[in-house]
Amino acid sequence: MTEEVNNTEATEEAAPVQLSLADLSAAVQIIDAASKRGTFEGGELESVGGVRNRLATFVEASQPAPTEEEGEEDSDSEVAEEASAA
Repeated sequence: MTEEVNNTEATEEAAPVQLSLADLSAAVQIIDAASKRGTFEGGELESVGGVRNRLATFVEASQPAPTEEEGEEDSDSEVAEEASAA
């Protein structure tokens, strides 16, 4: 029985921890929600806000830059929206 526990622990240690931009973005959203609900005390706000801003800046900087094709699609959809509104 001891061998089974040791095998499980070895498997868990071998698996690398993965963190994605979506995880970091979710952390920013969690901080925002907690802040709105008054979770943090006044003295904590500076450090919490600093971490939140660094995470948000990292997520924004890590997003792929829009390509020219995406820019053209956006302008085409804006023209279509303006035409349908008229």
